[in-house]
Parts: sequence; C-alpha cells; structure tokens
Amino acid sequence: MKHRDSEARDKIIPFVNDFYRDNHRSPSLRQISAFTGIPRMTVQRMLNTFADEGIIDYDGETIVTEVTNKVENEVTPVGVLGNIPCGNLSLEEAAIEEIVLLPVSLIGKGEFFILHARGDSMTGAGINDGDMVLIKKTEEAYPGQIVVAYVEGEGNTLKTYKEKNGKAYLHPENKKYADIPLHDCKIQGIAVSVTRKLDTKGRTGK
Repeated sequence: MKHRDSEARDKIIPFVNDFYRDNHRSPSLRQISAFTGIPRMTVQRMLNTFADEGIIDYDGETIVTEVTNKVENEVTPVGVLGNIPCGNLSLEEAAIEEIVLLPVSLIGKGEFFILHARGDSMTGAGINDGDMVLIKKTEEAYPGQIVVAYVEGEGNTLKTYKEKNGKAYLHPENKKYADIPLHDCKIQGIAVSVTRKLDTKGRTGK
C-alpha cells in the first residue's frame, strides 16, 4: 500500500504544482483524475491521506503544497486586457486576454492589470500605441502620476494627473489634445511601468 501511495503522490503532487503555476488555483478532483489516470474517489482519499501525513494542506477544495505556498507568497496574478475598456473596470474580466504571474518583489502588493495603450495622446511621456502598461488599481493619485480614468460619456483614458489653482485635471502628453477636467471623470488606477511594443524584427518602438 505504501508503494502505491508513493506512486500516487509522485503523480498527484507534481500535477497540482504545475496546474497552480499555470492557473493560480488548485485543480479539481476531476482534473487530477483525468491527468493521472487515478479514479476520482481514490484521488480524494489520497489527498486526505497526504493531509493527515502533513505533506499538504487540504480542505476538500484547495490544495496547498510547499511549492504552491511559495508561489502564492512570491507572485500575484495580473489580467492582461486587450485595450482600455469603455466602462467601469470592475467589468474588466470580459476583456481579459490572459493571466500572468508577476513577482510581488518587483511590482509590490495590491491589485493590478495590464492594458494595451491605444493612440498617440501619451507619446510625450514615452507611451506609444501598442505599448503594454502595468496599472495598479486605486482611486487616488498624486500630481504627475499617469492614471487610467473613466471619462463620462467617452470611456476610459490614459493621461497624466495634474492640479492647478486648486483644480484637478487630466493632461494628455501631446499638444494635439486638450486637458480634461477631473470633475468629469473618475480615477481607476495609476501606471506603474511600461513595456515597449516590439516591431516585426523584435526591436522596441521609438
């Protein structure tokens, strides 16, 4: 029995770890069974056994191993959006292209998403059409920070937050566009970093 348990552990635990890295959640009993070829009821029994032995933590749904616990503590899932959605960012899931895991040590703690910049209104800040911008969710910003804000009747936009004579406004980093009074919009997040779009030869855009 111990030999069989060892064989099951060598199949189940690595799959749980790999699945968590890719999906940032535990696989279901059905998914484990389909991958390992072990009957679902046996999988559940083995998970309970592993938990009793202190190999994993298992509450009947979430499986925590040494590896998944380390991944959870070191990375955060970030949704990549096709472009800035026209509407409240609480609905961003409908536009998510993929989920990426980014190191907490690199981006800090909080909720984040990545969007594809559109247009040329921020070229003066070094953000070009197609660049990927990492955004931290917040409703507050300091002057000089680049923010994503929802403009009533127009949708979301990426601009620099500024204040003058006690009034706040959004400033496009391109003289072709006019400033936007902040009373007409709501801040959704601040830009943390920008990844340049690559051209067809793998070079970053200018």
